[in-house]
Amino acid sequence: MRLSIIAVGRAGSDPSRNLFDHYAARQRWPMALHEVVARKNAAPARLMEEEARLLLDAVPKDAVIVALDARGQTLSSEAFAKAIAAWRDDGAKDLAFLIGGASGLAGRVRKAARLTLSLGPMTWPHLLVRVFLAEQLYRSQMILAGHPYHRE
Repeated sequence: MRLSIIAVGRAGSDPSRNLFDHYAARQRWPMALHEVVARKNAAPARLMEEEARLLLDAVPKDAVIVALDARGQTLSSEAFAKAIAAWRDDGAKDLAFLIGGASGLAGRVRKAARLTLSLGPMTWPHLLVRVFLAEQLYRSQMILAGHPYHRE
């Protein structure tokens, strides 16, 4: 199974990129970060629509889409791992996790998602959301493998 994290904005040399790369390197499943950038001079509603187009265009064909959004479900690490296992067991070859820009995700992105996931009621910087997600994907892999990482 391949994992794609598709996010609005570029991390550049931000220190969060090193943390993301740390967890990506530990994955057994291939994990790629795809960054998309929309024109910043567009009106907010138009910018969100352009971001939606860029995000959805970057999703691999037939991928299960998970949208990260504050209005989504909060899951325990175990429940997240079970969802991933269910998709894997149903034959999913690709999982795509979409992270919007400062204004969030357009409704059509949330509608395209199999799961809309919230990392909790707090607002997190988008660059850190990538790190948190990468760590939880690694943790899910460890849970599914019965590895003690989850309980260390």
